Amino acid sequence: MEEKHDSPIGGGVVSGVAEYWWWATASTAQLTWAISIYRKGYAGDSRLMPLKAFAVASLFVGATATATFASLRASGIESVQDMKLMGANARTGLGIPPRERDE
Repeated sequence: MEEKHDSPIGGGVVSGVAEYWWWATASTAQLTWAISIYRKGYAGDSRLMPLKAFAVASLFVGATATATFASLRASGIESVQDMKLMGANARTGLGIPPRERDE
């Protein structure tokens, strides 16, 4: 007879944080790389400047996307329903009346 353990990956760590730490690491690496390229400025052939600008912008967008994904998953938000519930709870906490539902 096998016993099932429902413990998260990191032992006592919150499950979402333990499972998505690499998303946060990737975000940090992308942001660091983008900032270093941005601060270095442009050097080289002027014909490649649009390519480098696109690459730097892509790194900033990618870093933002991975950071957002990591924070949502680490906080336990895994679906649109979870996001709607969080929004309703935030509205209630602020004292704003609930929204009318369009069904």
